[in-house]
Amino acid sequence: MAAKQVVPGVYAISLGIVNAFLIETDHLTLIDTGLPGSAEKVLEAVRALGKRPADIRHILVTHCHVDHSGSLAALKQATRAPAYMHPADATMVRAGKSGRPMTPAPGLINGLVFRKFMTGPPKGIAPAEIEHEVRSGEDLPAAGGIRAIHTPGHCAGHLVFFWPRHGGVLFVGDAAANILRLGLSPGYEDLAEGKRSLARISGLNFKAACFGHGRAISRDASKRFQRKWS
Repeated sequence: MAAKQVVPGVYAISLGIVNAFLIETDHLTLIDTGLPGSAEKVLEAVRALGKRPADIRHILVTHCHVDHSGSLAALKQATRAPAYMHPADATMVRAGKSGRPMTPAPGLINGLVFRKFMTGPPKGIAPAEIEHEVRSGEDLPAAGGIRAIHTPGHCAGHLVFFWPRHGGVLFVGDAAANILRLGLSPGYEDLAEGKRSLARISGLNFKAACFGHGRAISRDASKRFQRKWS
């Protein structure tokens, strides 16, 4: 499986209903891990870049949901890379849990997607150790320096990651989606909190935005966020 370049040094890996991302510097940083069973697809993308699994030195996880953390344990075993998460969701993943109750966001499409993919009890995952519990505003050593920002709403421990290179790249996770167009994620633990988080990150300056669900935006991304949520 080949990874698709978003901007120089950033590659999207399509894993069915969800995306993971690789950042290439003097090492690789992986953001999110897909559903259980996605590890080999991620490693195929790594090899397609001419790299080895051991070149992944850091795994950053936006939140605990099964489509983002489901292959974390397998990828940690394959790469020996440490994992980074917010404390609220790190506790869940260590226990093999992947979610809390959610409600659909407004809109017909969000309701349909929510009912199809996000109903029922949260699925279990293989428990994984989280070596680094990340606080909001913390600058991490991954990718030559990347900032974690706590964005609760979709999930209590949700993080976005801001990489300042190439005009700024925001790894949005599920704080928002870009499936048919830029908008809310289909489901939230706390919608009002999620909107406040979006207003906060809309104040950042970033050229590109990479989403867990939907197509990446490769230019003028922060302007589009500002028009919707600032």
